[in-house]
Amino acid sequence: MTEARGSFAIEPRGAFSLESCIRFLEGFTPAGYAADSPGTLDFAFALEGSWRVVGLRVEQVGTVVRGRVFTEHPVRRAELSAVRAQVERILSLDVDGRAFDEVGARDPVIGTAQARYPGLRPVCFWSWYEAAAWAIIGQRMRMSQAAVVKQRLSAELGETVLIDGVAHQAFPAPAALATLTGGPGLTGAKVERLRALAEAARHNVFDSASLRALPREEALELLQTLPGVGPFSAELILLRGAGDPDHAPVHEGRLAKAIAHAYRLDAAPDAGSLAELTAGWAPYRTWATLLLRVQLEDDTHEIANAGRPVA
Repeated sequence: MTEARGSFAIEPRGAFSLESCIRFLEGFTPAGYAADSPGTLDFAFALEGSWRVVGLRVEQVGTVVRGRVFTEHPVRRAELSAVRAQVERILSLDVDGRAFDEVGARDPVIGTAQARYPGLRPVCFWSWYEAAAWAIIGQRMRMSQAAVVKQRLSAELGETVLIDGVAHQAFPAPAALATLTGGPGLTGAKVERLRALAEAARHNVFDSASLRALPREEALELLQTLPGVGPFSAELILLRGAGDPDHAPVHEGRLAKAIAHAYRLDAAPDAGSLAELTAGWAPYRTWATLLLRVQLEDDTHEIANAGRPVA
């Protein structure tokens, strides 16, 4: 029987709004997320390292973020610490955000976006592994189609966790994904790449903490040793999987569009101009990038209309 087996509390450093993060998730196609109740984030995921599937209920009371762990079996102290650390990474609470306001003070465009989306921080995939799986699934496919494939994999191979009686499906843990034989929307090449990814994850070839600890270019090169992972996918995994807080994907076209929109430029800037402009957002380039891309989507509905995969 699934029960609440442990709890933890996180005190964010700097502004943070769980409500803003939930709204973002509800509009983020890969997550396929719909809140069960206002202000509560409920989800199931495989815990990096052991890949044990657990359920989480996260709420914010005042400034404090509180989490409860739901499983069928008791959670050891080390596992509870690992769950807490993974939730911190997922919600970007492992980063000291107290100086983010200074970026907005230096750059009024970022300041305007911060005011429009107060307390919004990047919400990562539940693990680097799930981000990598999404990158592989979404290749040469509309985002809406890729989301259907990902949800189907969760339904067929993922574990179900009950959180206060409501079923939540986790994306398949590596051991389960390693058994994949095919299915609608998956080419033979994608099946092979997903199985190779599952084997790498099963053997813990990577983890989010070690990827974050490496020099950025080295981490990106390492991720590209995974079959089917190129430069674009590697950036997605590092930024939205491992949670690197300070990298702007200057070669990704949507960032250029978001900047042209926010700064009211006549044309999208080139990579060199983007690198120069985004340098002023350090050490929160990923955070500022997210705000401008959310703003672009809210103003133009470009992603919803086009349905293309994005990092």
